[in-house]
Amino acid sequence: MKTRIIALLMILPFVIASCGNNKSKEGQTKEETKEQVKDMETKLSFAPESLPEEPIFEIITSEGTITVLLYKDTPLHRDNFVKLASENFYDNILFHRVINGFMIQVGDPLTKDPANAPKFGTGGPGYTVPAEFIAEHTHKKGALAAARLGDMANPKRASSGSQFYIVQDERTCAQLDGAYTVFGETLDGFEVIDKIASVQTDQRDRPVKDIKIITIKPVI
Repeated sequence: MKTRIIALLMILPFVIASCGNNKSKEGQTKEETKEQVKDMETKLSFAPESLPEEPIFEIITSEGTITVLLYKDTPLHRDNFVKLASENFYDNILFHRVINGFMIQVGDPLTKDPANAPKFGTGGPGYTVPAEFIAEHTHKKGALAAARLGDMANPKRASSGSQFYIVQDERTCAQLDGAYTVFGETLDGFEVIDKIASVQTDQRDRPVKDIKIITIKPVI
């Protein structure tokens, strides 16, 4: 019995020390987690939660600035746009499809690498956004609408996770009402839309000269 008690007393300090080390590691892990969260927050260009229900953004392009307002009654598209903008997702993305008298399209991350040229227009963040059709939101000039795959491949008309277009001519885009989610409108910079729409393009409607979004930032 004495031998067992002595053995137990000899082991006990090691058990206590081990428990102490586990707590230390656990505490260190929590601190590391806090640091990771902090790092993620510092990487955001702005705090999404600080914005109003209908935030206003400046889309700063190589051809000038387009100021847009996002609708509160299309919250899924609004929040997704805000998230991507805060993560600088759109920085240096090209306008890959431009049709004068129709619209200008942007948002494919593949356009950041010229080697992806054959695949321009097919990229995104890896997810789609459910459609949010609001009858009052039409394809008027300057409207922001989400691009998407066609009805055959996409019967629910879910939107691309990042690609969107801006209406240049509401007469030709009116046919898209109720089929593509309109989630915002242009407040200023209509001349920039026209400028981009009028550039020279190739047979695939891609601008011959690169036109890009430099960054997107909120007007606070």
